[in-house]
Amino acid sequence: MSGGLHTNEPALRIRGLAKRFGETLAVAGIDLDVPRGSFYGLVGPNGAGKTTTLSMATGLLRPDAGTVEVLGVDVWSDPTAAKARIGILPDGLRLFDRLTGLQLVTYAGLLRGMDRGEAVGRAEELLAALGLTEAGEKLVVDYSAGMTKKVTLACALVHGPRVVVLDEPFEAVDPVSARTIRGILSRYVEGGGTVVLSSHVMDLVERICTDVAIIAGGAVRASGSLDDVRGGLSLEDRFVDLVGGSTDVEGLAWLHTSSS
Repeated sequence: MSGGLHTNEPALRIRGLAKRFGETLAVAGIDLDVPRGSFYGLVGPNGAGKTTTLSMATGLLRPDAGTVEVLGVDVWSDPTAAKARIGILPDGLRLFDRLTGLQLVTYAGLLRGMDRGEAVGRAEELLAALGLTEAGEKLVVDYSAGMTKKVTLACALVHGPRVVVLDEPFEAVDPVSARTIRGILSRYVEGGGTVVLSSHVMDLVERICTDVAIIAGGAVRASGSLDDVRGGLSLEDRFVDLVGGSTDVEGLAWLHTSSS
């Protein structure tokens, strides 16, 4: 599976990861271990640093400080080997949307060094599993948001990575597509893969994740198994406790007064 590495080697090891944009400290020295075979949720409010953290963890954005290892391989000193182990679904990724779905997924496989026959075969299998066989002949520019998310997931999986990192994979996805994506990811984890996903939808993370980290202000506020982090509360309540901020709504009396 991953070349003689110890089985207790985490799928993703992050140490001292930091990133500043001008005066803004987006990520403030994050340490995180993602266990192998876990369904790992990264949750936090908008602007918490989730996307920046995942972009650095997958080699898309160079950190100001810190290290990231994927299955023991350093992302920044050996990016080719590290990226061979990772599948990525970034949020808001620009696609080559003048390709058909089948062409796009095949191209993703070719970029990863696969031969054309294998890439086409895997692309067809993935599109079938995601309910996109017919759409595979259509241009991606004409896809709905849910279809685009699914074809991007196929691109992330085509080379058979051992770790998949997904930024808001269920955003703008209809319930049927979301269930299909969850099913494929669950089977992937059951087969020994590791999924890391970011989301601000607490009940979704609570339903599907085995482990979770709560991030706010560019720092980890809590991490571990889902049950340990929740501490007997719902994940949403625990999140509000840790992150703070008022949930009370004041004023708006006019909104509750029925006019005759």
